[in-house]
Amino acid sequence: MVDYRRTSHSVSKMSVHLVWVTKYRYHVLQGDIQQRARDLIIQICNSENVQILKGVVSKDHVHVEYPPSLSISNFVKKLKGRTSRMLQIEFPHLKQKYWGRHFWAVGYGAWSTGQITDEMVQEYLEHHREKPNTEKGDWIFE
Repeated sequence: MVDYRRTSHSVSKMSVHLVWVTKYRYHVLQGDIQQRARDLIIQICNSENVQILKGVVSKDHVHVEYPPSLSISNFVKKLKGRTSRMLQIEFPHLKQKYWGRHFWAVGYGAWSTGQITDEMVQEYLEHHREKPNTEKGDWIFE
């Protein structure tokens, strides 16, 4: 059965693939640091009531796929901020590479994921299209 997220007023099944990298793409996410980063991400997700669908901590970047229950930008800010602070406290030697307390590079990537492709959406829309009912022909009113 499909796992839907249910609230009192909505039902959804949405997920987002997130990627962010270490500053300068230094390969520091290895060994104990890599494991601690994973543990911190899991703790943060648990505290925010976010279920991780898949997660990968590579040597210089992180991939997390999760169903969004809060805004993507706020969630990434919490992940990057808390992990940066804790990793630099627990692994003081990181301060030699990351002066100014910036562990992660600015920015992140976010992609929606799921089981529906663009082709499936187009096929669905074309099935319902009799004739364009706008000048541009991009919208369908049923």
